[in-house]
Amino acid sequence: MAGPLWPRTRRGSTDEALIRSVYEEHGHALLAYATRLTGDRATAEDVVQETLIRAWRHSEVLVNGKGSVRGWLLTVARNIITDRYRAKAARPAEVSGAAAAPPVELDHADSVVDTMTVLGALDQLSPEHRDVLKELYYRQLSVAEAADSLGIPAGTVKSRAHYALKALREVFRQGSTREGNRMGRPPQQPAGLREVVA
Repeated sequence: MAGPLWPRTRRGSTDEALIRSVYEEHGHALLAYATRLTGDRATAEDVVQETLIRAWRHSEVLVNGKGSVRGWLLTVARNIITDRYRAKAARPAEVSGAAAAPPVELDHADSVVDTMTVLGALDQLSPEHRDVLKELYYRQLSVAEAADSLGIPAGTVKSRAHYALKALREVFRQGSTREGNRMGRPPQQPAGLREVVA
């Protein structure tokens, strides 16, 4: 229901009475609308409160005789919800109270061990899978270039790469649960494979 347009009032106590009557007439519909948009009653109540504060600040809009009071209130509520959503999306995620562990610096020995671990894992793959990974990740060729180099279709390169990475993940899982290394950490893959295998 659109609600009547309010007669012109003076500022002060009449504005308070105006807002009270606006709330009595439109508060339930406004709360239902805000709850439906936010999915949270507490947030919706905050939106209704902010909407009524804006209505109080701009009470001339309620009494100017133009348009629907309810329509104006619902538009203001929707804009408040949109502003809150945008502000929340723009803020960086909050960090929990626990301090992050300092990064572990790897020395040259760790790098050598990791390289040996990866080479050992690659040796457990079939020659076809190993060749595809070598072309794509070590030589950093495109799929088309790897296909030309290996003399196979591009679709076969993609398929072999998929299954090779799947097999490599399994080798690392078995190796990290079975052996790990002396420091108790799983081996690190070289940078080219790190993003793909993980």
